[in-house]
Amino acid sequence: MVKLFPLNNITKLFIISFLVLVLAKPNAAKSVVNFGARPDGRTDSTQAFQKAWSWACRSTRPVTLIIPHGKFVVRPMFFNGPCRKQVTLRIKGTIIGPSDYRVLARSSVWLMFYNINGLVINGGTLDARGHDFWSCRHRIGYCNNGAQSISFVSCKNVVLNGLKSLNSQKSHMSIKNCNKINLNHLTLRAPSGSPNTDGINVQHTNHFTIYGSLIKTGDDCIALGPGTQNAVINKIACGPGHGISIGSMGNSLRESGVENVLVSNVGFWKTTNGVRIKSWARPSNSFVRGITFRNLNMYNVYNPIIIDQKYCPNNQCPHQNSGVKISNIKYINVKGVSRTKEAIIFTCSPSNPCTGIKLKDVRLTFGNKPAISKCSYARGSSRGKVTPRSCLY
Repeated sequence: MVKLFPLNNITKLFIISFLVLVLAKPNAAKSVVNFGARPDGRTDSTQAFQKAWSWACRSTRPVTLIIPHGKFVVRPMFFNGPCRKQVTLRIKGTIIGPSDYRVLARSSVWLMFYNINGLVINGGTLDARGHDFWSCRHRIGYCNNGAQSISFVSCKNVVLNGLKSLNSQKSHMSIKNCNKINLNHLTLRAPSGSPNTDGINVQHTNHFTIYGSLIKTGDDCIALGPGTQNAVINKIACGPGHGISIGSMGNSLRESGVENVLVSNVGFWKTTNGVRIKSWARPSNSFVRGITFRNLNMYNVYNPIIIDQKYCPNNQCPHQNSGVKISNIKYINVKGVSRTKEAIIFTCSPSNPCTGIKLKDVRLTFGNKPAISKCSYARGSSRGKVTPRSCLY
């Protein structure tokens, strides 16, 4: 008779770990090259990418789709969900737009991710080759719509790590009707003179975070629009560009508001604005509330701190009072140099004054000279050392 020895805890743990490794289904992985994509920078690989995505999205277990080193030409395409399991895109190479800029310009989006729950994108570069489109805009003015480089619509649980987006025709990235979007270590870059090349536009999205990223564009580095809630923006280098904006708000009478936003540890280099809240001067039921701007450094910024409720970029102004209610806005530890004498501007609505604005430890100068602050219908308080002197009441 065989005598069985009792198993100690370490042995039991080893056996359990071994069985988990043996019995668990491995993560399936394939390269887009297996579906006919060619990394030569000339061949149109759109159809191959579509086939690869269809395979990944239908998988009954978590799957990794690899885009290897090289350059893959891709026309506008949809990455449609829902998918059965989490999909990971591991991008080692570069996805480039077609050489004829009109192929992208006739579309509003280059790479669209729609209705996906569980998506990870690691690494890689997108290059929309937007120079010819910008040149056309400067020469003629109208050159088709132009495309955003990458867009997420109605997606949940999305993580982006280390993605680079270069030379977008218009916005680098847009996020709309999403939940739990986590962006880390992104690089978004277009020349300062490239029109409307925002970094990231967000609307109607809950739980949005961006961390440790470099954004150099011809428009807003980040713009948080109506319906943005619970957003954290941390450790960002912004510039050139138009800074970080909330709005524009008040685009319509019935509009979702923006609330619970933290912007912290951001450096602004020669941007048009630092942190800005902007709304049109027209009736609206919208709001902006519960916003904290903390630990910001301004390096020759035209408008370091600005609330503008008479926003009117194209001289087609409504000439009414903004109905957007702005409240509970905090500016904590903001320092640096303004390129204009008015380093703090609060232009609020006569019918809906800004309330609960708080300044704490703000130190802004106009070059080597003192700066000033300017307030209209702005109520709040200041603590600590605040320069220029607060004009809140």
